[in-house]
Amino acid sequence: MQFVHFGHSCVLAETASTRLLFDPGVFSQGFEDVTDLTAILITHQHFDHLDEKRLPALVAANPGVRLIVDPASAENVAALGLTAETARPGDTLKVGDTTVDTVNGNHAIIHPELPVPPNNGYVLDDGAFYHPGDSFFRPAQSVDVLGLPTGAPWSKLSETVDFLRVVRPRVAIPIHQAVLATPQIWYGRFEELSHKETEVKLLTPGEATTV
Repeated sequence: MQFVHFGHSCVLAETASTRLLFDPGVFSQGFEDVTDLTAILITHQHFDHLDEKRLPALVAANPGVRLIVDPASAENVAALGLTAETARPGDTLKVGDTTVDTVNGNHAIIHPELPVPPNNGYVLDDGAFYHPGDSFFRPAQSVDVLGLPTGAPWSKLSETVDFLRVVRPRVAIPIHQAVLATPQIWYGRFEELSHKETEVKLLTPGEATTV
């Protein structure tokens, strides 16, 4: 499977005939030029995962693209005049030649006094790739490639390392790092503290990489 990271949580996952774009948010750059998409998948409605200004043009540039969202984001995209499919935990979708399992449903707690929206995690092809959105939820499937949230208001390094260890992927791709001034510190700790069979692989922004 090929991946392109457009910064923060926006990732393009591509198989032989399917192109899936995850979480085109305001901190990500370059996704607006992507075409021939099979689907756009939104984990939750926070602006760093859903850029409401650029999303309509992205959909228009990809005729026939499926827009797959969590229940709360469905309201956002409807207000933009876009048609979307609402996915809920337990749903399994066939998108092109790819199976997408929707998992979790809960955003990680930022602070007990702050409400958080629903959060979908998406698992491709029984674990070939897992994008958790803003959560440390462990899916039932064994995960080959993990989109690893690096830094967020809802996380700390020890929790991220524990998540990496419990999921135990073959490859971890650090994502969700735009809120950090020096994410390289986190990357180094991931490499130091992950299981020896896990490779922590940094993707060059905008560059396609086979993982």
